[in-house]
Amino acid sequence: MIAAGAVVALLAALAVVKTFEQRLPAWAVRIGLAVFVIGPLAGLAWAMWALWQRALEPVDLVLLVVFSVITGLGTSFGYHRLLTHRSFQTTRWITVAALAAGAMAVPSRPIDWAARHLEHHAHADQDGDPHSPVDGLVHAHVGWLFSVTPAKRDRYCRRLMRDPVVMLVDRTAVLWLALGLVVPALIDGWRGLLWGGIVRIAVHNHSMFAVNSICHAFGSQPFETGDESRNNRLIAIMAFGEGWHNNHHAFPSMADHGMGSKPDATGMLIRGLERVGLVWDVRRPSPAAIARHRRQREHRPPKIGVIADSQPEGAD
Repeated sequence: MIAAGAVVALLAALAVVKTFEQRLPAWAVRIGLAVFVIGPLAGLAWAMWALWQRALEPVDLVLLVVFSVITGLGTSFGYHRLLTHRSFQTTRWITVAALAAGAMAVPSRPIDWAARHLEHHAHADQDGDPHSPVDGLVHAHVGWLFSVTPAKRDRYCRRLMRDPVVMLVDRTAVLWLALGLVVPALIDGWRGLLWGGIVRIAVHNHSMFAVNSICHAFGSQPFETGDESRNNRLIAIMAFGEGWHNNHHAFPSMADHGMGSKPDATGMLIRGLERVGLVWDVRRPSPAAIARHRRQREHRPPKIGVIADSQPEGAD
């Protein structure tokens, strides 16, 4: 009960921070973000100790996997490819479910997430990029969160702010985040909360953070994009296909980042839903566009002193 009360109190504090972040002092927002970044890592350390003590039941592993898949696809399928880049069209109910699953995963409202991601694309690895390794790998991974800069919703996401379905989830985002912790706790108490909630959030956070950091520093660049975006197979597997980041920067609205030949769980889901008619207008680059970007890459002078350019063949 004490643990559950602590979690509820932290969620309530987070709700206040995310609701009034533009009115609160910067130090208060930073503390709220620090709790959500450090808290799941502390939970992961506790879970490792619990595992050593054999305090893990099969149901907890099921909760970890199931909620990891739901929320991971919520971020990749819902927040990223559907909401931000409009890589495909789908039904109203799938849109609500996908965005709600994304809200379960991260302490960010969908429109804020989309605005910051579009800002990243507009200034990738240049001044104005909110999270680039040009400013340091730690900054790109997690440090940028503490800049406490409001998402530029009006500049990048006016169309989303006029969408009642999107705004419904946007206004209730913290409730969905809470649900992602409460449900596993109801199923298996403290262990369910630990594995299906806290550990799951820690793994998800740093898998997605790694797209901003690792995938702009280590990996391969089959396409010329004018930035340091890179393909990284390990991150792609951990982040539901998001690790094919150079592919994504070459063709931002492309639905299948693995381009049909690389492991991309989200791309597979989109193709499956397309076959049964639940997804349509799926965006794919033309063969001519793919060839053009590859030619640009082949004719670009090699960079000097960039570690990632020396990655062995097959690093993607």
